Amino acid sequence: MTSNEKSTENEIVLTETCDHITTVTLNRPEALNALSTPMRRRIAEVFKALGKDAETKVIILTGNGRAFTAGLDLKELGQTGMGTGDSVREEIDLEAAIRGTGKPVIGAINGFAITGGFELALACDILVASTEAKFADTHVRMGVVPGWGLSQRLARLIGVSRAKQLSFTGNYLDAYTAARWGLVNEVLPPDELLPYCEKLARDITSAIPETLKEVHRLIDYGWENTLAEGLAEERRVSSARNRGLGADQLETNRLQVQDRGRAQTKDS
Repeated sequence: MTSNEKSTENEIVLTETCDHITTVTLNRPEALNALSTPMRRRIAEVFKALGKDAETKVIILTGNGRAFTAGLDLKELGQTGMGTGDSVREEIDLEAAIRGTGKPVIGAINGFAITGGFELALACDILVASTEAKFADTHVRMGVVPGWGLSQRLARLIGVSRAKQLSFTGNYLDAYTAARWGLVNEVLPPDELLPYCEKLARDITSAIPETLKEVHRLIDYGWENTLAEGLAEERRVSSARNRGLGADQLETNRLQVQDRGRAQTKDS
């Protein structure tokens, strides 16, 4: 087992790595983990580094305290405004930073995920929520147009009508309704959230790395392109990658899958 000690409490983004799983914790609980300029910059730095870190295979993103993140720091914006076209908000693209790692990212949504925080959640590959989680998109109430993917990704996840309802009203969405709408996969008591996400991450780390990376890329490719384009890309990659698989390797993989299936059936 390898482990890095958790960062000191005065740091705004904490990281801890164990068994190829890195947990990233937003750490401004007194400000509901609001995304100040220093925090946005640090999140981008952390995810850029994790994308290159051979030790990290899966990332869990969560928040400390009552919030996942309440979004952009409104106190800071009250002093600086949104800036011009070359503002730090546009320079620090958190969606690109998170998705650019090329590694599975599990969002452990522990509390409020509001506006920019909602966008941060949507940048993750898999969402799991605490019973305390609440989502809201208040862009139309702040007079700010989304810039980290919410206007495009939310409708693809929960449907156009539901996405419009959330974005047009700015109303809160509770965790159970989020699960019913297909936004989050599971809703768990707060003390079970991270253990569940860690088990899920361990399951992912046991997959064949090269195939996992390619399947991850293909799913994202299909998300961002048409069905026809996605199917064509899948056929291309499948033909190129599967041709070299020998019978011995496939038999070894089959036995491992079979053993794992038996173990899961026994535990269930």
